[in-house]
Amino acid sequence: MVDDRGLRSSSDEAERDRVARDIAGRLFTRGVDVRDDDSTDDVAAIEEAVERFESRVQSAGGDLMVDEPPRGQEGQPDEARFRLPLRHADESATRYVERLSKAADDLRSRPPEQ
Repeated sequence: MVDDRGLRSSSDEAERDRVARDIAGRLFTRGVDVRDDDSTDDVAAIEEAVERFESRVQSAGGDLMVDEPPRGQEGQPDEARFRLPLRHADESATRYVERLSKAADDLRSRPPEQ
């Protein structure tokens, strides 16, 4: 991970990197790509955006166990809008977070599909 916070003590930096790797691993199991050039702040922002999206799915009546398939498998969500948007190969972390946020907002404002 890239550290964009400037100079810090090595123990603080090591702990921050450890936490970012842990978060990246959890995101990976959800099918979310975290890249080596993503900063620790990028990883945290992606995690927050994914959690917000998932919270909105649940609030809209979606079931995360059904709506999000295991990594590398096609899912059959109750509604297509409940599927977690995947990160495009050339997409920056910032752009992906923006897209996740829009998808979460759309869940709040759109009625369920009939």
